[in-house]
Amino acid sequence: MDEDRARALRRFETLLAASHQVVWKQDLDGELSLLSFTPDDSGGRLWQHESRQAWIEFVHPKDRARLDGEMRTAKNGGSPFTIVVRVREADSPDVYRHVRISAAPVLDGGTVLEWVGTTRDAEEEWRVRTRDRLLARMAQAPTARDLSEAFSVTSAAVVPDLFDALAVFLLRPPGDSAFPSRHAGRYTTAGGRTSVTAPGVPSPPPLPDGFELGPLARQALDEGRTRLLTFPEGRPPGDLVSGLSGTWLERAGATSLALIPVVVDGEPVALASAATCRGNPPPSSADIALLEEVLERMGGPLRRTIEHQSVRATALALQRSLLIPPPTVTGGEVAASYRPASSTAEIGGDWYDALGLSDGALALTIGDIAGHDLVAATAMSQLHGMLRGIIFDRAARQRPSESLSRLDTVAQGLEIAPLVTAVHVVLRRKPSGHWNAVLSNAGHPPPLLIPASAPARYLSTPGGADPPLCVAPGLTRTDWSLELAPGDTLLLYTDGLVEVPGEDIADGLDRLARHTDRASLRALPLAAVIDDLLSRLENQSDDVAIIGFRGT
Repeated sequence: MDEDRARALRRFETLLAASHQVVWKQDLDGELSLLSFTPDDSGGRLWQHESRQAWIEFVHPKDRARLDGEMRTAKNGGSPFTIVVRVREADSPDVYRHVRISAAPVLDGGTVLEWVGTTRDAEEEWRVRTRDRLLARMAQAPTARDLSEAFSVTSAAVVPDLFDALAVFLLRPPGDSAFPSRHAGRYTTAGGRTSVTAPGVPSPPPLPDGFELGPLARQALDEGRTRLLTFPEGRPPGDLVSGLSGTWLERAGATSLALIPVVVDGEPVALASAATCRGNPPPSSADIALLEEVLERMGGPLRRTIEHQSVRATALALQRSLLIPPPTVTGGEVAASYRPASSTAEIGGDWYDALGLSDGALALTIGDIAGHDLVAATAMSQLHGMLRGIIFDRAARQRPSESLSRLDTVAQGLEIAPLVTAVHVVLRRKPSGHWNAVLSNAGHPPPLLIPASAPARYLSTPGGADPPLCVAPGLTRTDWSLELAPGDTLLLYTDGLVEVPGEDIADGLDRLARHTDRASLRALPLAAVIDDLLSRLENQSDDVAIIGFRGT
């Protein structure tokens, strides 16, 4: 029997030796004893087993709470558990390695006598799993509307798992096709910064205008490689970081700072600044390699985001170049405003115009071209110029419906746009001081009349608006007229002012009319009324143009 027991013990020891894992026991004081390990196995070097220090002290600070929680649950239920944590290497106190721990309490009548368990190396397993998880989260980045949003996805993917804080400094302003952030060896953050911090870590302070990166950051950008700075908790070297960054690193109890250039097409567009804080140890080479890979994978999405922003900036510049200030009008007040959509893509199709005519009349136009891109903005500029020429050439001889018909014919003949809605109004002052307004509506939201002493109402004919421009040749267009008394306001606008995704446009029209009926709003100057209407917009998904006229 003794020989059988001895043979069984040898078989068990041989099995343990061949399993490439550490077998251990832990007493109730937390002291760990190794029962078996392979001398050349990395798992056997992960702690100083000769030390009488509690094993939990060798576990990474970020993982201690999880491990303690698993042990408490197992103790209460008497069941085993498995967990992956980082454990400090015996020969390198600042280096941690991922291991998979499987453990269970040894019970005697419900009382825990000790713990037994196994530990095996899990560094490669952790790296592959973490990499896949991070890249899966990064799948959101291709839909980012701007650089800040794209980098916010990155930051949220790595904090707090890899780092305690990640700030990305944007070196180029959104939509700028050049790289103006570097001057005479200095880098400025003209594009701003996005940051994410772990719970308990203070947020970085706001950046002042023209903030310049510190010496080590400039070196990382110049050399195009990662720089890692380690230091005692909360004591960064002031000669290597900016004053603002140094102050924050002190407050956060930082122990390291990794600076990683973000490069697109050979040019730096941002600098990622990752920190470990609250006394946590510096990142491992595997941590940094993962962050570098994530940022490198951002190249394609960032390139697309930059291209979208460049298109948006070009479209917006073209749009604004055509939206000239309204003319000064005797006996009347004209005000207008344009607000681009908050979305990168939704810009380019709306315009307004106010033109004083040779016979003293005033022409107002509001329009919206199908599409929200540079193509729509280009088409808008062409139609804007054409209608101006048509109006000015025959101001006294044609009605608004005729002007829109001529524009429709030319636009369809030249295939300028697939669909255009517009309202065109010609106002002439009468000897009485009132204004005669003649309007034509090509498929556009109805103009809003805000009388000085009556409820607001929308202007339309019994048959409704005419069809939009560019949908069919030779359509007959109509117009109608009304008289504006002093104090009456005529408001033209694009659908972005009243449309809410998922809601009937009639609800938005009703809201606008009720809002403009407020006495406090009517008492404001016309420009202030328009500003008030724009200020009510939230999460604006479409661009908005407004132009108004008020008799005085």
